[in-house]
Amino acid sequence: MMTGDQYRRSLDDGRETFFEGQQIFDIANHPILGVTVSSAARGYDRFYNPAPDAVGAFMKVPSSAHELREQVELHETVDLLTHVTYASIMTLLTAADRIEDKLPENAARIRAYVADAQKRDIRMTQCITDSKGDRSRRPAQQDDPDHYVRVVDRRPDGIVIRGAKLHISAASMGHELMTIPTKSMKADEAQYSVACMVPVNAPGVKIINTTYAPRHHDKRDFPISGKHHTPEGFVIFDDVFVPKERVFLDGNPELAGVFAHSLGLWERLGGLSAMASSYDALVGFAQLISEANGLDRVGHIKEKISEMLINATLIRASLEAAIENCHITSDGAAFPDELYTNAGKYHGAANWSLMVRHLHDIGGGAILTAPLHADFENEQVGHLARKYMGTMQSVDGMYRTRLFHAIRDLTADSLGGWHAVTNIQAGGGLYAQRIVSRLHYDMDRAKETALRTAHMDEYIGKV
Repeated sequence: MMTGDQYRRSLDDGRETFFEGQQIFDIANHPILGVTVSSAARGYDRFYNPAPDAVGAFMKVPSSAHELREQVELHETVDLLTHVTYASIMTLLTAADRIEDKLPENAARIRAYVADAQKRDIRMTQCITDSKGDRSRRPAQQDDPDHYVRVVDRRPDGIVIRGAKLHISAASMGHELMTIPTKSMKADEAQYSVACMVPVNAPGVKIINTTYAPRHHDKRDFPISGKHHTPEGFVIFDDVFVPKERVFLDGNPELAGVFAHSLGLWERLGGLSAMASSYDALVGFAQLISEANGLDRVGHIKEKISEMLINATLIRASLEAAIENCHITSDGAAFPDELYTNAGKYHGAANWSLMVRHLHDIGGGAILTAPLHADFENEQVGHLARKYMGTMQSVDGMYRTRLFHAIRDLTADSLGGWHAVTNIQAGGGLYAQRIVSRLHYDMDRAKETALRTAHMDEYIGKV
């Protein structure tokens, strides 16, 4: 296993990464991107075990509902790069189980790669969403065929791929890019049916970074995003060679969707777990700010908080149901239940804006207009800011202001915008979760229940 310092040094490998128009040669010490590196390095030190065959706790494959719950709870406390590494490992193992019958050699490659990744203690990120071009057309119908990552050359020892993947969290901070199809492919789209692992420093890989990290000089005013933030990568594959042993799918378009669906399961479980914690935080902020404002006993405030906590409870219940109803694969790995995972993720994403709306309504305009920390330290106005931001003898103005800063940072500033979009889009968007939920819902049982309720038992099994 690697230490945090070893991880930092491992990023100095010639990778081509760009930020705000400039190539970054020292990611670990960059004033903005380096924050994410430091967070990941702390994760390395947290899990470090010097034993020769040690495997990080977050990389272990769960084999029961109990172990799956332990993994989920663990991943609520890790940095995003560590989380997506675990999700990538589980995606690959899920896909291996599902393609075993038709492509046993490819399934064996996947398992061998996972074992090697665990041994090397590397971090990997997920490249799935293509640039897509004209969204109304299939991959093979695009004016520019490169709008979906595709194989442009085949050699005896591997393949060459070209294209781009968008919205890749922490792409520049990992070691490997798990590159898989974004959706199911048709018979004439074999060149787009490619799944493989690509080193971040492979020749031809270029990454453009964007971030919601605050640029204000005083990070105290951004108590959440000022301490932890993760860039999103625009990953370009400019004729990148991939050795054969790293290719998990090349052709077989009927299996392309397997990889996308496998990732969707683990990304949605991760999203559901994150929302369970985030929803509780929103409820907590709503209660705290209502108390600081002196409104916690007002009827409509209590009703809003009640609705928020009911939503938070349903999200937590969905997560629990997904874990308790897990399925054990032929490899002995525990996978969360598809229906509860997708239904819970959908409910959480669809109702996030409602939760934020209630919080903003309860908190009031000071979420945006509260003075900054530096204002409280000003000799001329600081004492007045503290006086008028207070509400009663027991509520200090600085305390209330810090609550407003946290609410703004989490829900109404750059990080808030990031949450608003990613809660919906992460794991495939609301439509994808509706499709999978319908696929796994027992509709026959529901129809039978309806017929029995109507005392129409004679129609059971006939309609």
